[in-house]
Amino acid sequence: MYLNAAILAAVVLAYSAVAGRVGRSWLSGPILFTAAGLVLGPGGLGLLRLGLTAADLRTVAELALAMVLFTDAAHADIGVVRRTVGLPQRLLLLGLPLTIVFGFAAALLVFPGLDPLEAALLATLLAPTDAALGAPVVTSKTVPPAIREALNLESGLNDGICVPVVVILLDFAVGREIAGSTLRHILAVAAEEIGIGLLAGVVLTVLAVVLLRLAARLGWTGAHWRHIPVVALAALCFTAAQALGGSGFIACFTGGLLFGSLRQDQEDDLLAGAASTGEVLALLTWIVFGGPVLGRLLPLFTWQTLLYAALSLTVIRMLPVFLSLRGTPIGRPERLFVGWFGPRGLASIVFAVIVFDAGLPGKETVAATAACTVLLSVIAHGMTANPLVRMMGQRA
Repeated sequence: MYLNAAILAAVVLAYSAVAGRVGRSWLSGPILFTAAGLVLGPGGLGLLRLGLTAADLRTVAELALAMVLFTDAAHADIGVVRRTVGLPQRLLLLGLPLTIVFGFAAALLVFPGLDPLEAALLATLLAPTDAALGAPVVTSKTVPPAIREALNLESGLNDGICVPVVVILLDFAVGREIAGSTLRHILAVAAEEIGIGLLAGVVLTVLAVVLLRLAARLGWTGAHWRHIPVVALAALCFTAAQALGGSGFIACFTGGLLFGSLRQDQEDDLLAGAASTGEVLALLTWIVFGGPVLGRLLPLFTWQTLLYAALSLTVIRMLPVFLSLRGTPIGRPERLFVGWFGPRGLASIVFAVIVFDAGLPGKETVAATAACTVLLSVIAHGMTANPLVRMMGQRA
């Protein structure tokens, strides 16, 4: 146990010393931590033996995603979003469903042995994007604000939207008894996941802001506790929504958007703790992904998994985005840019674990394909983020 902890601490310490330089290069934190997991894990030197279960991986990935969603949403420029021509709405209401449909059709063609419901699950769990894998794209001022904020909002909301779809498909795939009509069940699940998530995010964030401002006015808050409340609030939004039967991801993103719009100038530093916590948890998830997860799933990679992964990152994502943005002032190069930067990351890992735990006949194919897609995304989007951002700057 202590050796594992020492190795993880050493890797985090080493990365923290060079994080700024890495952020300006063609590498990224997820690339380095995934590589560290591969080298140090069971498939490499065998020094890192974490012995984590699928549930452990899901918990770490979910908490990391909760922190990232909350802080990304809190930093979103709502004014820019209001002035855009509906880019986030087009990506979520047109691009996302088309991505799932294209992914479903491709899964049936590439994996003829998969059950249609398993093919639909594979398409859905690989539909959400993870903007953190191409961080420069959503943080660099070189990228036009409308594109930057559209990608950020898309990444924040599409995983929450996909949660009820995954839940519904799993209910049918495992033969769970459904009370009432199919349509009523679908509407009930969607209403619960999205409605409870929205309500939890709004109510908890408003209460937290009122509490924090009252405590600050009375001088009750200690300076060394200043960065802790937002960490706790993000965790509370996620866990409370999940416990009530809603989507914790929607709760975190909604709470983050509201917190960002309510916070005052002197409260900007409140987000630092949650941002750092989310980044560390995310990087630890990547080292686990590179070690135990890939160590187990790499032998299951086939030409079909590689083909589907390549299609998922290109045609399955880029064509729906290109079509959904037709009729907007955004030019063809910018539409291709938005289409390419749809990385697959933490949300896909979480959904893949959920599907794997359900014990479906095609679970190994689904898990291996998801892992292959995420691995290719970590490498491809991490390596192309800075070069393409610079190219975008030259066009401006």
